[in-house]
Amino acid sequence: MTPLYVIGIGPGDHAHLTMEAEAAIAAVTDVVGYGLYMDLLGDAMTGKRRHQRELGEETDRARMALDLAASGKPTALISSGDIGIFAMATLVFELLDHANQGLENGRGWDRVDIQVMPGISAMQLASARLGAILGHDFCAISLSDLLTDWEVIDQRLNAAAKGDFVTAFYNPVSKRRDWQLNHARTVYLEHRPPETPVIVARNLGRDDERVEVIALAELEASRVDMLTVVVIGSSTTRHIRFGRNEWVYTPRGYAKKRVES
Repeated sequence: MTPLYVIGIGPGDHAHLTMEAEAAIAAVTDVVGYGLYMDLLGDAMTGKRRHQRELGEETDRARMALDLAASGKPTALISSGDIGIFAMATLVFELLDHANQGLENGRGWDRVDIQVMPGISAMQLASARLGAILGHDFCAISLSDLLTDWEVIDQRLNAAAKGDFVTAFYNPVSKRRDWQLNHARTVYLEHRPPETPVIVARNLGRDDERVEVIALAELEASRVDMLTVVVIGSSTTRHIRFGRNEWVYTPRGYAKKRVES
């Protein structure tokens, strides 16, 4: 069987590429992905056949990767961050599911050895840059309504806010869509204090990375774009300054455990 490696390459810096992913990319002849993601791999792309598709052509990318591997070419399908979080891995398995139902040709796909390789997601690196905001229960919500009805997204926003989850927002705004983030802020302000810490992280792992902490009440769509991940703390999330540094963390209850013991 020919391998198809479904790889998350991390946010951008080659230092965040796992050794497993690096070895898989070195072993393939063909790489499928968005052009920016292949550029981020730098010298690792030397000698590889590039199969580039633009944003909005995700299904074509997944289908092409399966077809290349089915034709006997060891192939990598890549995505930034973790390829299993709001990314390409789900499309690969959706296409296999459709092939089972006769909705896709799927010729030779049963000869493909699919291996999914996780990467560091933007919410993980955003948390790490400033401490441990994901230290207790959290969830991730995409604010893009291109693939999910807004009514469904809004239900999830209200449930996560009411449940007091730390929440990472992916796809927070776009050129044509800038009101959803402000709506989400309003929803969360109904359930937690206005001073709740929020991490706004743009271009993580790249040369122009910018990470800042603001209060929930200050969150505005105008300071965010599609290259940004927004992480809203829970009601217990703490923003502290220690020496010259500032940190954001969400306690798990160890202080209570110490008192009880």
